[in-house]
Amino acid sequence: MAASTASRSRVSATDALSDVLAESWWAVGLRGLLGIAFGLICLLVPTAAIFALIILFAAYMLVDGVLAIASGIKAARNGERWGLIILGGIVDLAVGAIAFFWPGITAVAFVLLIAIWAIISGFLMLVSSFTLKIDHGRWWLALGGIASLVFGIVLLIAPLVGAVVLTWWIGAYALVFGVLLLVLAFQLHSRQEKRGRSAGRAKKKA
Repeated sequence: MAASTASRSRVSATDALSDVLAESWWAVGLRGLLGIAFGLICLLVPTAAIFALIILFAAYMLVDGVLAIASGIKAARNGERWGLIILGGIVDLAVGAIAFFWPGITAVAFVLLIAIWAIISGFLMLVSSFTLKIDHGRWWLALGGIASLVFGIVLLIAPLVGAVVLTWWIGAYALVFGVLLLVLAFQLHSRQEKRGRSAGRAKKKA
């Protein structure tokens, strides 16, 4: 009895997640299109892409550092703990400066950062795929997770690849990832349309 209840609960959770993904199929498709666009840019203009990423990262860290220090000063004025906040802001400023003035070092650090992100992201996608119904595109989501895991592991094995080669890898990964998400979006859209037609027939019968 308990096992049956637990099974029904898992099925209900799977149905709920599948329905949510089906309703937001356009968001999945948009992610896929953005991934394809980003991948093509990296493949066609690799040098510009990697330096643009580094400059954006540097700008983000500098802005985040300034905001963190401002928050720390405000906390100090209010009698709250401020030391770690300001320290974090100083670290952000230092990292931002390194990224801006020594982009080569930052590129190597990016390899490790992207590798870790790809492995974590791929693992989460792979786990999430088992909570999605098969007819809602479970295996496409699983393939996306596997692609992300493989990409991250390859980067960890060869972290000193050139910036251009790294950008090509990122572009290829983003392209494959984007295509898989786009296929998943079309499958989710198809399921959403079928559900809409079923609901329409049910209303007519009522």
